[in-house]
Amino acid sequence: MPQNRENGFITASALPLVELQGADIKNEGNLILSDVSFTVKSGELLYIVGRVGSGKSSIIKTLTAELPAEGKVVRVGDYDLIKIRKKQIPYLRRNLGVVFQDFQLLTERTVMENLLFVLRSTGWKDETKMEFRCNQVLDMVGLSTKAHKMPHQLSGGEQQRVAIARALLNSPSVILADEPTGNLDAETAEGIMNLLMKIHHDYKPAIIIVTHNRTILDKFPGRVLLCSGGNCKEVTDELTSNFTENPDGDMPA
Repeated sequence: MPQNRENGFITASALPLVELQGADIKNEGNLILSDVSFTVKSGELLYIVGRVGSGKSSIIKTLTAELPAEGKVVRVGDYDLIKIRKKQIPYLRRNLGVVFQDFQLLTERTVMENLLFVLRSTGWKDETKMEFRCNQVLDMVGLSTKAHKMPHQLSGGEQQRVAIARALLNSPSVILADEPTGNLDAETAEGIMNLLMKIHHDYKPAIIIVTHNRTILDKFPGRVLLCSGGNCKEVTDELTSNFTENPDGDMPA
């Protein structure tokens, strides 16, 4: 990626970090979304919203090369996802920090071991530097005293903080958060969003958040892509407000 490192994170050139032009999003050969076009620059915050099953998560899976990319342009940094080779995918993913709804922690390993596993799998060798980096990201998410806890000993909010710490390990240029508050109560969810916004403010990564919760958009405004009816288009706050009918804050179709 054409970038420089600042404050432990990566800042990009004037080129967008993420660029899709006329992309078709498919899952197992089925067309989910057609003609998707958007860009995300360094330091930008973008929400992808829509009803469950509208294709939001499939966009994330396309950006991580879990699903094949089709279209005119599908690019993350220097990686052309239409032409990317299998051996390049691990290098692409090192530049991405991914946060999942269900945390995806290794349940039989401590918090520290979860983080060390990621560093080893992404090419780190020096154990002293690895442990220092793990402690550094745990401090960033407010869990400096939890390194030797097992995941089951943590609350849901703490587990998600560990997942965010894991996503920060390799100083990503882009953070992809797929329903990061979906399994959390309202108060804990707000704490997780406050943490993501602090990271966004302090280190300036681009952040793409998938959500169907309108409350998040109200409290933490950003650009919004709405997935509905096989399309995904950028909408204004005024247009987005028209899609809030449900009392629980979910986005209808």
